[in-house]
Amino acid sequence: MSVLDKIKSNYSAEDAVVLRAAYDYAEQMHSGQKRASGEPYFTHPCAVAEILIDLGMDTPSVAAAFLHDVIEDTPATEEDIRQKFGSEILTLVDGVTKLDRIKFQSHEEEDAENFRKIFVAMANDVRVIIIKLADRLHNMRSLNYLSNERQQRIAKETLEIFTPLAGRLGISQIKCELEDLCLKYLDPEAYEYLVTNIHQELNERKEFVDFVVEQIQAILDESGIKGEVFGRPKHFYSIYRKMKNQGKTLDQIYDLTAVRVIVDTTEECYEILGKIHKQWKPVPGRIKDYIATPKRNMYQSLHTTVVTNFGQFFEIQIRTYEMHRMAEYGIAAHWRYKENKTDESGFDARLSWIRDVMDWQGSLNESKDFVDSLKNDLYDTELLVFTPKGKVISLPLEATPVDFAYAIHSEVGNKCVGAKVNGKIVPLNSVLSTGDVVEILTQPNGKGPSWDWLKFVKSGSARAKIRQFFKREMKEENVKTGRAMLEAEARRRGYNLADLLNESSFKKLSNKLVFDSVDEMMASVGYGAVSVNQVIYKLIDYYKKETPKTPDAISEAHLKHTPAGSVTIKGMNGLLVRFAHCCNPVPGDDIIGFVSRGRGVIVHRSDCSNLAGADPARLQPAQWTGDIETDFIAGIKIIAENDNGIVAAITAEISAMQLSMTQIIGRVNKEKLAEFEIKVALNRRSDIDLLINRLKRDKRIIDVYRTSN
Repeated sequence: MSVLDKIKSNYSAEDAVVLRAAYDYAEQMHSGQKRASGEPYFTHPCAVAEILIDLGMDTPSVAAAFLHDVIEDTPATEEDIRQKFGSEILTLVDGVTKLDRIKFQSHEEEDAENFRKIFVAMANDVRVIIIKLADRLHNMRSLNYLSNERQQRIAKETLEIFTPLAGRLGISQIKCELEDLCLKYLDPEAYEYLVTNIHQELNERKEFVDFVVEQIQAILDESGIKGEVFGRPKHFYSIYRKMKNQGKTLDQIYDLTAVRVIVDTTEECYEILGKIHKQWKPVPGRIKDYIATPKRNMYQSLHTTVVTNFGQFFEIQIRTYEMHRMAEYGIAAHWRYKENKTDESGFDARLSWIRDVMDWQGSLNESKDFVDSLKNDLYDTELLVFTPKGKVISLPLEATPVDFAYAIHSEVGNKCVGAKVNGKIVPLNSVLSTGDVVEILTQPNGKGPSWDWLKFVKSGSARAKIRQFFKREMKEENVKTGRAMLEAEARRRGYNLADLLNESSFKKLSNKLVFDSVDEMMASVGYGAVSVNQVIYKLIDYYKKETPKTPDAISEAHLKHTPAGSVTIKGMNGLLVRFAHCCNPVPGDDIIGFVSRGRGVIVHRSDCSNLAGADPARLQPAQWTGDIETDFIAGIKIIAENDNGIVAAITAEISAMQLSMTQIIGRVNKEKLAEFEIKVALNRRSDIDLLINRLKRDKRIIDVYRTSN
């Protein structure tokens, strides 16, 4: 059946007019464009629309599927879409278009921003992510036309982000197919093995599954309960994951097929469960009641594994028709069964998770924290624990009593001073297990959370609420602390924070790190949401790009006062004398003084590149005098083979000379060689010469030389 035939079968005549218009417009705009397969590009939006029709999505969603690439890939504009199809459809198209512009990379800051964009789009209209999931599903179905490198990258991205998203939204149809397609490209040998052998295994077990289905149908008939019983093979990825996690072979996986029982009411679910356990012996620990305690994506069903009289195991899932619809279609069931008034509370419960993420994501400026927190919340691995009154609380695996406290309420977490698990007092970093009864001990006048809690909490919401406490309750102190930390780090690097941080540099920085004010940035550094280096690196980078490299432009941030009597300048007495940070002269270097307007004499190394265009009349001979006890900073650059032990060898030489290393920066260059820029504290030129000679004795070191900034 073509997509146009499906539209006629599933939508009213009025809706079909809108969808046909979207179909025609997209076909016209994509005319002449080809996919990597050589097919007309228009086959892609048609396929995405068809997936959404099969899910039962509404007219604006399907229209947006036809149009989702026209703004990105054709001359069509947002205003064109608004005029032809209205604001609602434009909003959906625009949301998906913005997601399509996301380029997933390895840089943590960019990854975090990409995750944020997805969740902002979801919070505005969850249909955006459903369209995007359908788009990704069709792209995965046609991935074989791309290069191996792109196949791997897209499959990995899909498995890490879009698959768990589909799971959290309860859309198992898309989740399962995406997982199997990811496996096909990430581990093709395992995929081919499973495809071949599972079909064989299923054929061999078909007679047994038919027997089980027949037996359960007889139980339904005897009980006067109307329902359906059928066997459904588990998808390849779930079997693959079980084999890897449990170290089992395919022969040892007994539940390749789950037998499903679908009935009308919850009471009938429990009645059938009891009668099945009377017929066959249940396996201890394998009975799961997801009706009483639904999963975080609101999945509901009874699961039990039983063993026959002749020793064969099999899994049975029992649910109502309503639960089955929600298990298959998840949040999409809100549109598919809208005329049947699908339970609005289930829809709201799924959206509440998205809203929770939006509530806490803004407090995590540190990208790694955001990514880690989000992934913990994304994956459908959870443990269920209880309050003393029997309320079920869902938490990530390895969660602690602190996670539990913040899941109850922010104030419970902030006033937490201890915890009891199953009646016994335990440390706050204890790992909880499913079924634990947890009681939080609070103190109204407690001092609040500890920074140490951030080291062991597992849920993103708990981590964010701890940070919010420090941000809110200690703002003034955090501003002072953050400013002091930044000033100290700037001084350590030879700069003045006042020179680095101005209106222009803050505007650039706020675009990167999303700060509304300088005080907010200072506070964020003070309470640890943003690292000192994260701010200072960017400010120095902006400063270097904006500051001309001439001696007169060298600010006081780049200068260090000379120790008294260490340098004499010919014909100059009583002037302030300072060292230039650009070339870091040390006793024994040939030096020269540069007379700076209003700032005395700046001492450079004679070979400093910053003096190349200087006025000769302002250069004065200089020399070292007296015994100098003060430490100076000298920089060296090392190029070496990329060997695991090279860093240890370098630091050992520095230590052997009893010198202090103040900084080391390492990287691998285009030639796959290791490059190190090192700063060492010393008080005479001979030390740096000796160190360079000692380092050159190591055969792995290709070159060593003195550097200037």
